Amino acid sequence: MKTIAIIGASANQEKFGNKAVRAYMQQGWTVYPVNPKEAEIEGLKTFKSARELPAGVDEASIYLPPNLVPGVLQELASKGIRKVWLNPGTESDAAIERAEELGIEAVVACSIVGVGVNPHEM
Repeated sequence: MKTIAIIGASANQEKFGNKAVRAYMQQGWTVYPVNPKEAEIEGLKTFKSARELPAGVDEASIYLPPNLVPGVLQELASKGIRKVWLNPGTESDAAIERAEELGIEAVVACSIVGVGVNPHEM
């Protein structure tokens, strides 16, 4: 079973950070929502930061302001995550460069579409 961390997961079902949680769950993935302010999202226990994630997470999908992404990439690399989705609005040259430095495959695209779901139908 594939696993993904949703960094910037949201309890608000209108936000893409929530739609991603639901889309990956619908497709059978194990989802780890990361949000420092929520205890639970879509019935799943949240993690306060990427540092708290369990070992063995396959991928991460990021929904954060671009200035926060390079630091989070460092945390994800330390957890062994080697594929990261930089969703629209999160990408920056600094984030892409940092991902390359850390040996992370950065996919600059919507992860919801990537998992086979239309986010506008959620």
